[in-house]
Amino acid sequence: MRNLWKVIIVLLLVSSVIAVVWLKNAENKNQPISVEVKPVEVLEEKTREANRPAEKSTEPNNAPLVMTVEVVEPVKKLPRLVDLGADKCIPCKMMKPVLEELNTEYKGKLQVEFYDVWKDPAPGQKYGIRVIPTQIFLSPDGKELFRHEGFFSKEDILAKWKKLGFDLSKK
Repeated sequence: MRNLWKVIIVLLLVSSVIAVVWLKNAENKNQPISVEVKPVEVLEEKTREANRPAEKSTEPNNAPLVMTVEVVEPVKKLPRLVDLGADKCIPCKMMKPVLEELNTEYKGKLQVEFYDVWKDPAPGQKYGIRVIPTQIFLSPDGKELFRHEGFFSKEDILAKWKKLGFDLSKK
């Protein structure tokens, strides 16, 4: 029984490594792909047999571990608006409804992210912000296109995206 668990763990680790390598290769080819690994349950009867102590047989019970890999449609990379602020900062509070509207109205065209740098300073350090709120406009490949400090209205944000070459109103 102990050997069965070792085999299962090794198979899970190997399949995880294969999935990571495959994803890295796909990333390098600019082909974003999402993969979801789902274990398939072994039939109850086989599970009972595997858990039952060996009676006469001296051979280990090597019940197969069955897994499926489901390939999901490629993920479309979107332009991103990253807002770095805090829940308790006044201009940041004013940005909240703007960000919510953008997130709702432009779902599938624009990815909107908010980071509270008072609760978690890491994103602020990553983006090198000086004041909050700071809005960072990123291309679909992650390149910074523009940054703004302070409150930024929805209309001004949309105008800036259009000036950067991203007409979000097109269907």
